Amino acid sequence: MSKPISVMTEVTGSVWTVEVSPGQQVEAGDCLMIIESMKMEIPVEAPCAGVVSALHRSKGDMVSEGDVVALIVSSLG
Repeated sequence: MSKPISVMTEVTGSVWTVEVSPGQQVEAGDCLMIIESMKMEIPVEAPCAGVVSALHRSKGDMVSEGDVVALIVSSLG
């Protein structure tokens, strides 16, 4: 099994919506969640194709820049 890849936020804000669930297959660039920051909606995208193995934040949670919000096990191995 591949080592999970950490998905981090690039902004500080709150989780506006979560678009995926653990176990879900995603492609590179798919939206995992949307962060609301300064009245803007910033998508957090999958950096690679794979399976979402964990979500570390839920709707309404506060996040800081660099927080790990999800883990993806790459389908590339």
